[in-house]
Amino acid sequence: MPEEVAKKEQLLQLFANMTGNTKIVEPMKKIHGTLRDSDAVEREIALIMRELLDQGFFKTKLRPIQLAKLICAYYGGKNDTEIARELGDEKLSKTVARARVRMKLFRELDFKMPFDRNQMEHLLVSGKTMKEISEELGISPSTLREYRHVLEAMVDREMDQYLERIRDVMEDRDLTESMTSSATKDAFGESIDITEAELIDIT
Repeated sequence: MPEEVAKKEQLLQLFANMTGNTKIVEPMKKIHGTLRDSDAVEREIALIMRELLDQGFFKTKLRPIQLAKLICAYYGGKNDTEIARELGDEKLSKTVARARVRMKLFRELDFKMPFDRNQMEHLLVSGKTMKEISEELGISPSTLREYRHVLEAMVDREMDQYLERIRDVMEDRDLTESMTSSATKDAFGESIDITEAELIDIT
């Protein structure tokens, strides 16, 4: 295997010297301009988020483009603190978490409640105050509000059409990345094949 790798490196170097490396990059030129890059994806999501916010479905201090970055970072595997850092302020982590939950971008941790969920749901409609419920469950009122937001987001349907459009954009992005990766591999393989053929011709 090391010998094969060394051979490919030698072929690539010779190929670059002879052709200026143009055959490696040309296949990628066919992709640029037809498939969306990450900035274009964020802009498209931001437009949807602006429309959603204008409808007054939920309020947040985050701007549409920040919400778009939040969504992309969430799908990229970032946690709330990491997303807040990407938005420029780690202190935004709770704001990020609330917006994320409102958009049904749940994490497993959102459902790890230190009590029976049915008990909480029953208490929320019992007429008791948030302070009374939090005391009965043994949690702080602020923690109770966060769990309540999760339950409310699960059953809320008013934003579903917007969230579905965002999911479509993200699926298109995944397809773009897959096609780009495939094209890169094809271009690399093609350049090796062409180089080997040229070497045969000149030896």
